[in-house]
Amino acid sequence: MTTEKYEKVFFAAGCFWGVEEAFYKISGVLKTEVGFMGGKTENPTYEQVCSNMTGHAETVEVVYDPKKVSFNDLLSTFWQIHDPTTINRQGPDVGSQYRSAIFYTTEHQKNMAEKSRRKMEETGLLQSKIVTEIESAGPFFKAEDYHQKYFLKHPGQGCHI
Repeated sequence: MTTEKYEKVFFAAGCFWGVEEAFYKISGVLKTEVGFMGGKTENPTYEQVCSNMTGHAETVEVVYDPKKVSFNDLLSTFWQIHDPTTINRQGPDVGSQYRSAIFYTTEHQKNMAEKSRRKMEETGLLQSKIVTEIESAGPFFKAEDYHQKYFLKHPGQGCHI
């Protein structure tokens, strides 16, 4: 699905079920998948990631059409759906797999993400410093099928978002 006219970015903002739901509802987002990024274990399972031993974050791959949705709009959603000031925690979910991170695929995304983080900090709306990591995307390991589009498969379920 990824071609020259589409872009890809990866967001980690806590439980990936809710993060995925927030992004797949956005017009211009063509594809989302949940998985793991930022760790040291090849092809980790959900159970391994939850052990807090692999170093991975629960991450959502977002493929989007920049002619239909701007990267700034995606960043705005990212900042709104979680608390970027908590280290390794979102709501009741605790562990490094729940950390806040943007894994960029282009230098433009990196620059925009850093600028957006600075603007968020300058608003004074947050009680603490933003701890969101902004890193180059590494290997993405797709999570098990039962995690994909979880809320479409299980209406009425919820998580911190």
